[in-house]
This record gives sequence, structure tokens and C-alpha cells, in this order.
Amino acid sequence: MKELFPSHDEQLARLTRIEGQVRGIRKMIEDRRYCVDIATQIKAVKAALTKVELGVLEKHIHHCVADAVASGDPQEIETKIVEIVRLVGRMS
Repeated sequence: MKELFPSHDEQLARLTRIEGQVRGIRKMIEDRRYCVDIATQIKAVKAALTKVELGVLEKHIHHCVADAVASGDPQEIETKIVEIVRLVGRMS
């Protein structure tokens, strides 16, 4: 059964595509392409990275946080909650 959230392998594939997009942006800049076209590609890369970021966070919650909750260890649970709150606070 396929997991509902992206696997690390799927995230690696996305990152490989993003690397290609970034190389494309570099080439666009080297070729002095139209600025709006470059900015559009940069926005696409940012959106793709956000999708990877959310997928990694979702996997963390489903595995690491769920394991902490299942352990019943209040310290471990609190540690995971603090990690998530700090991470989400840095996301924009």
C-alpha cells in the first residue's frame, strides 16, 4: 500500500528536478534572458522546494512524532512538539 505522504525517494527525485531547474535559471541569467521569465522560473523553484519541505515535515510527523507519542515518554513528546513549533515558525 502506498503511503499518503511522500517517501524520501520521491523527495530525492523532486530535488533532482529542482537542481535541473536551478541550472536552467543560471543558464537563463548567463544568456541574459528576459527578467520576468527568470523571475517566473525562480518562483517555480521556490514552490517546488516548499512542496519538498512540507513533504519532509509530513513524513517527520507521521514517523518520528508518532513514534514519540506511541512511546508515552513525556520528554520525548515535548521535544518533538518543540521541534515542530520551531520549524513551522521559521517557514514562510
